[in-house]
Amino acid sequence: MSVFVTGATGYIGAHLVKKLADDGEKVHVLVRSLSKAKHIQHPNIIPFEGDILNRSSVQCAMKGCNEVYHLAGFAKVWTKDPREFFEINVEATVNILEVARKLNVSKVVFTSTAGVFGPSIDGDINEDYLRHVDFFNEYESSKALTESKIKDFIIEGMDVTIVSPTRVYGPYLFGKPESVTLLIDLYVNRSWRLIPSDGTKVGNYIYIDDVVNGHIMAMKKGRKGQTYILCGENHDFNAFFSMLAEESKIRRMMIRLPIGLQMVFSRFQMLKVLFGGTPLITPKWISKGYYDWCVNSSKAKDELGLNITTLKEGIRRTVEWAREQNQ
Repeated sequence: MSVFVTGATGYIGAHLVKKLADDGEKVHVLVRSLSKAKHIQHPNIIPFEGDILNRSSVQCAMKGCNEVYHLAGFAKVWTKDPREFFEINVEATVNILEVARKLNVSKVVFTSTAGVFGPSIDGDINEDYLRHVDFFNEYESSKALTESKIKDFIIEGMDVTIVSPTRVYGPYLFGKPESVTLLIDLYVNRSWRLIPSDGTKVGNYIYIDDVVNGHIMAMKKGRKGQTYILCGENHDFNAFFSMLAEESKIRRMMIRLPIGLQMVFSRFQMLKVLFGGTPLITPKWISKGYYDWCVNSSKAKDELGLNITTLKEGIRRTVEWAREQNQ
C-alpha cells in the first residue's frame, strides 16, 4: 500500500515526502499543476494533478493508499477574501476525510497549529490547555474549526491524529524561507539588526527534522482522536539572537523595536490594500507579540518518543544552510 500526502510542495510537506520516499514508501502527492512537483521528484513519489477542494481529484490521488498525511492549508498573513482560510483549511479537510473514509484508509494524520491553543497566560501550554483570549487571526480560527470538524469523523469511527507544530525553522529544500528561518537568513546574509519588542517575550522553536519525525511517529504511535503538540525549546528573543550571534560568529549592535512601532508599521502596511497591494504583516499578527508562547512537549516525548533538537544545534545547522545559499 502507498501513502497519500497533501501539501507536499510546502515547507514541512516537502521534507516529509522526501523522508518517506527515502525510507522506501510509495508516496502519492496531490499538486495543483505537475510543474509544481519538479522540486520533489523522486522514484518513490507519484504526483497527481488536482485540487484538494475537488473531491474527485482527491479520490484519484488517494486511491490505493492506506495512510494519509494532510498538511495542505492556507496560512498567509493576509488575503483579500478571508473566506479562503475557511474554504482551504476547513472545507478541503472535510473533503480529504470523506474520501479517506470512502476508501477505507486506515489512518489520517492532520497538521494543525499550536496557535490554536493561544498564548501561555496561565502556565505552559499543553494539549489540555484552555484558551484564554480570542483568536488573533483567521488562520487560527479556521484551524480550530477544522479540528472540531475532525472530531465528528473520529466520533463516527475514523482513526485520525492531530499534530500541532509551534515555530518551525531549519533549512528549506527549495523556495524562499519564511518566519524564523527567514530571520536567521537575514541575520547571516543581510545584516539584520532588529529584535521584536524588548526581546523578553518567549516563544517555542522546533527544528524541521523533528517536525517531520513527529508526523511519522504520530502515524505509527499516535492514539486515535489525540492531539500532539510538536514543540522544542522555549526561549525569549534575546536568548534566540544571542545563540544566533554565537553560532554564526557574527556580533552586531541590535535594535529593539517596541511593539507599538511594529503596530504602526503594520497599519501603514494595510494601506497597500487600497492600491491593490499585499501587506507584509497585519495588526492581527503583530498583536500576538504582546504575549508569551511557552509550550510543554511532554506528551509528544512520552507517547510518540519524539526527540528534540536543541535550539542551539538547530540554529547552527540553519546558519550553515543559509551560508551555502548565499555562495
